[in-house]
Amino acid sequence: MLAWLSNWPPRQQPERLTDVLLPESAGPPADIVVLGKIIGPYGLSGAVKVYPFADDPLAWAKLPHWWIGRDDSAPDQWRQTSLLRCKVHGELLIAELECLPDRNASEKAHGFFVGVPRSDLPPVAKDEFYWADLIGLDVVNTNDQSLGQVLGLIETSANDVLRVGDGSEKERLLPFVAAVVLDVDLSARRVRVDWEMDW
Repeated sequence: MLAWLSNWPPRQQPERLTDVLLPESAGPPADIVVLGKIIGPYGLSGAVKVYPFADDPLAWAKLPHWWIGRDDSAPDQWRQTSLLRCKVHGELLIAELECLPDRNASEKAHGFFVGVPRSDLPPVAKDEFYWADLIGLDVVNTNDQSLGQVLGLIETSANDVLRVGDGSEKERLLPFVAAVVLDVDLSARRVRVDWEMDW
């Protein structure tokens, strides 16, 4: 899912979380689920535009705290901040965070990710999954042939799409629909699909 955003034109990003005035906080949990990415400032008061990766952004927009960090940051580099206000604006969220008091700070936060500990997220319904749980699962077809692992997901207007790869340059894009994805077994770390090797 995050690789989908890597095609954006590169922009200068702050090197450390302290560059965006993040407060010290208790050590972050090791199970942070990335929910979205800060893509720029909004207005003059320090609000930011957040591109949501997760479904139902209104639900997690009601959480009192978010964690903010870089995708490649060690867990101890993520910092907790209070979520002051959050609203849906088209396909984006507009968020005001305690750690970003003005536009200068929100400009420096461009490119950072927001997330929450898994324990703060609502439980999923049957046959629903958080994207973060699918990344890295082995993908096998009905003939028990390995197609690789889930590298990421892409959200489209029709349905989500699994990015599946085996380390080679070729990736497969599999629609995340019942006709293709037959079973997701998180305990076995496996996704069974109706997809042939030569498709």
